[in-house]
Amino acid sequence: MSPSRGTRVFTLGFAGMLAVIPGLVGCWGGVGSQVVVYTSVDQVFSEPIFNYCGDRTGLDVRAVFDTEETKSTGVLNRLLAEANQPRADLFWSGDPVRPFVLIQRGMVQPYVSPMADGIPLAFRDPDGTWTGFGARARVLLVNTDLVSGDAMPASVRDLADGRWQGRTAMANPLFGTTTIHVAALFDAWGTEETRRFLDSLKENRVQIASSNGEVGRLVVSGEAAFGLTDTDDAYQAIQSGAPVAVVFPDQDGMGTLLMPTAVVLMKGASHQDAGKRLLDCLLGSDVEWRLAEAAAHMPLRIGAETPTGLRSASSIRAMNVDHARLAQTMTTVQPWLREWVGF
Repeated sequence: MSPSRGTRVFTLGFAGMLAVIPGLVGCWGGVGSQVVVYTSVDQVFSEPIFNYCGDRTGLDVRAVFDTEETKSTGVLNRLLAEANQPRADLFWSGDPVRPFVLIQRGMVQPYVSPMADGIPLAFRDPDGTWTGFGARARVLLVNTDLVSGDAMPASVRDLADGRWQGRTAMANPLFGTTTIHVAALFDAWGTEETRRFLDSLKENRVQIASSNGEVGRLVVSGEAAFGLTDTDDAYQAIQSGAPVAVVFPDQDGMGTLLMPTAVVLMKGASHQDAGKRLLDCLLGSDVEWRLAEAAAHMPLRIGAETPTGLRSASSIRAMNVDHARLAQTMTTVQPWLREWVGF
């Protein structure tokens, strides 16, 4: 897709980002209608949103995207490298945890957007430090040819059920949303119980996939009876016509982990007013609808309409998560997870 009028796109790995900083400084300086946004949301989904908001607001939106190679860390690393001379006005993160790296370093400017009304406080900071919207959920994707209705899994604990030995799957917990999910379990269950659970997964020969998308492929192909993945990958499998169903786990217990995308305004950036205008646009219910339709991101607003077959966040029981603590837990558990994986 080509950017619409007024939108410029840069897709860069971290090394490439640093190499072009001098050039970007020159072309991004001083024009009030410009706004610079870095994002780790997949370009195929975020670029149309930037085009839409650029057309709607008249802003000249200039976007930098992560590459698949940098796995959502490239733009974060660049933001950290630019801390003393910020180039980005906004950071739109594909998860609610990475923004806390910036928040904890004092790099975020609080801004309470009028468009945040209706978004539950569980998914935003009341002072406007961060605001979530368009969430993914951690779900079980089930092959219905292999799993009958009375055997349908209902909890993430079912990944360790001996009936399914060698026939379940999850993505590598060292990366991506699986890391966030495992950290959330450490916070919810405590260290010892979570370690026992993960060890039981190994004993049950859970298949460790390279990505959530690969988990979906294993389930669709029948190489796994069910697996743990994200709603966007799960709904892609459904749309393919495969014999699969989605289970939101632990609805009778701790709830399902929801991971909103999150947007923050960067402190000291050159286009603060334009940044606020773009942030307002991103938080609109119309943008949540577009994300739901294109990428199976669940709207957070209570009573929000959703495309056919997709649930809203308010329709499920969500895990109670402290996102700031979760960011710290992710760092703390990494050494043990490396040993668990065998690195």
